[in-house]
Amino acid sequence: MNKLALFGFCIVVFFAALAVFAPFIAPSDPNQIDIKNILSAPTSEHLLGTDQLGRDLFSRMVYGSRISLSIGFIAVGIATFIGIALGSIAGYYGGKLDSLIMRFIDIMLCFPTFFLILAVIALLEPSIFNIMAVIGLTSWMGVARLIRAEILSLKEREFIEAARACGAGDFRIVSRHLIPNAIAPVLVSATLGVAAAILVESALSFLGIGVQPPTPSWGNILIDGKATLGVAWWLTLFPGLAILLTVLGYNLLGEGLRDALGPKRGAI
Repeated sequence: MNKLALFGFCIVVFFAALAVFAPFIAPSDPNQIDIKNILSAPTSEHLLGTDQLGRDLFSRMVYGSRISLSIGFIAVGIATFIGIALGSIAGYYGGKLDSLIMRFIDIMLCFPTFFLILAVIALLEPSIFNIMAVIGLTSWMGVARLIRAEILSLKEREFIEAARACGAGDFRIVSRHLIPNAIAPVLVSATLGVAAAILVESALSFLGIGVQPPTPSWGNILIDGKATLGVAWWLTLFPGLAILLTVLGYNLLGEGLRDALGPKRGAI
């Protein structure tokens, strides 16, 4: 793994550790109001300062990492599951079923993804679960195309013919032989997808239709800081840096995985 990918991995591990150990790292309740310390600048007591209600920004950032990363992982999990299922069916069976699935993918790709998400979220009640589901249900098309292309190149190989000769059924061939050998580019896509999902969640929360207060997420912390940008720079700087570093970390890790898994994939 190259140095940039290692750097990305370290960033990913750092923010994952913040999310997992949030109750032990955060110095206070993220929703605890302290009117004596409203818009307090970073000090030894409040490492990243406080917001308009005197809530500790460091605590809110730490707990916000849980929300943002959870949305990223679960949304990508949904997208990956749908993409693998439909891409495997299209690639393995081919014919009219393949054409039908691919035309459906083409139709989905015609819609600007972010505006489609905005439209769906506007019709639904804004909540963490709705955001996870909508992002996942609108971002599976790339995974489906990747897995279909891999299965098309693998299904005529000798080891698949051997599995058929041994009496293996379609489900066993796809699940035990084709998908495991076609998963490498999907892992890369999923890693990059986490970064994209975090950006989408942050944008939705910034627009006020994402994670709703008082639940902290990096996006709604950013929008809290917009009104006081001239007097409380820390409310914008720190969540912005967290989003930037997290997205950078997953992108670097994804590029590293692409370099590491590429030769293996070509040698199958």
